Order: sequence, then structure tokens, then C-alpha cells
Amino acid sequence: MKKYLFIVILATLSASPLFSQQVYNMSFDTWSKSSGAWNLYAKDAKSSQKIWDTANKGLSLLGINGTTPEYKHVAVAGEGKAAAKIESKKVLWAFVAGNLYTGNFVRIVNFAGAELNFGIPFNARPKSLSGYVHYIPKPINYAKAPYLEKKGQLDSGKIEVVLTDWDKPYNIVTNDEEFIDGAKDPHVIGRGYLLLDKDTGGYIHFDIPINYRNDKTPKYVVIIVAASNLGDYFTGGSGSTAYVDEFQFNY
Repeated sequence: MKKYLFIVILATLSASPLFSQQVYNMSFDTWSKSSGAWNLYAKDAKSSQKIWDTANKGLSLLGINGTTPEYKHVAVAGEGKAAAKIESKKVLWAFVAGNLYTGNFVRIVNFAGAELNFGIPFNARPKSLSGYVHYIPKPINYAKAPYLEKKGQLDSGKIEVVLTDWDKPYNIVTNDEEFIDGAKDPHVIGRGYLLLDKDTGGYIHFDIPINYRNDKTPKYVVIIVAASNLGDYFTGGSGSTAYVDEFQFNY
């Protein structure tokens, strides 16, 4: 009887959001296009499924997309499978880092920056974020103070996951350079970070441990992939590219 009760309790816990929650379209298989911009959700997606965003809504006004579906170069092949190709670009007078994040693009600001909302509701405590990445860095050819000395050096990218106790998404205007400080923000409950500092030569599997600072239950999660780690500060290499595929949280 005790053994049976233990199995029932374990099964119940495993099925609860706290122990099993994932994020919609972490496989990056589902895409659609509207007004020239590629989106990581179906054309008929519910609002609750429109959780991944990019710089595409701004770039598409110039006929450009920085993040696009990749159907041939995928980590896991099969019918209907896709990956995300994330590429940094020099656009007119501005440098735009290739990016992918949970949240939403709000608007263009002063033709060079953007207003963004980071984070989606999420109340689980995963142990790690895993998946596949193929990173191809280019030399940094666009730099802004205080990173002018980086020019000519090889670019780097990142994959980051942040779990927080925010009461609403984190709003930023990139021109103001007030970004989430995952290492110091007191509202951060847990964080995992992977620096991509070299060409991986193809897809590699990663498993990023999430380090928790307290026992709180999260309210929001931010997952960020950037082809240029310093792209928030308009610094990076044109053509730096990250292919990502098959993300998942592990419990």
C-alpha cells in the first residue's frame, strides 16, 4: 500500500506544472510569415502561443529578417522539422544583433533601437535547459563605446535563461541600455548561461544548469539567444550566426 501511494504521489508531482512545464515551440518547428516578418508561431496561433519574438518586425520594414526558419541544416531531421537561424546584420547605420527571446517586440525607437518586453508567465523550477546549437562567429566590425577596443576581435554569442519573480514583463528600450542583469538583479530566482566563444564546427548538444538563489516559485521566464553577445550595446560582427534547435527544460 505504501509503495502504491508513493508511486501515485510521484506520478502526480511529475505531471504538475512545477515539475514538467515547457515553453511552446521550443523545437522551433512552427513558423509563419506576416507583413514580411517571420514569426515563431502558426498563422492561426492563439495569443498564448505568441511567446517567442525577434527583431524581425522592425527589420522586415527594410525587407530583412534576422531570424529565419532553417529546414535543411537541422539538429534532428524528420518530416516537418526546422531549426532557427539567427544572424547579426549591419542595417543602414545601425548594427542589429541576431536574436531570439521569450517576450514581444513593441516598436522601433529612433530608427536604430527598439522597445521590447522580456519574459512570459512560467511557474516551474527546471534543473537545466538543453538543446543544440551551431555557432559561427565573425570578426567584430561594428563597435560602440565602451567596447571600441573589441573591433577586429572574434564575436561571441550566448544562450541565457532567467527565472524571475516579476509581476509583469520586463520592459526595455535598447537605446537606453538598461538591460536585465541576470547576475545581479534581485528579482532573479534562477539563471543559466552559456557563452558561445568559438565556431562549434556544426551542431553540438548543450545542457545549461540553472542555478537557483532561493526557493521561490518563478513567475516569469526569459530565454535569450543572441548571435552577438554585445549586440545590446550595438557591438558585434556582421554575419555572426547561431543555429538553434530542439530546446527543452529538464526536471
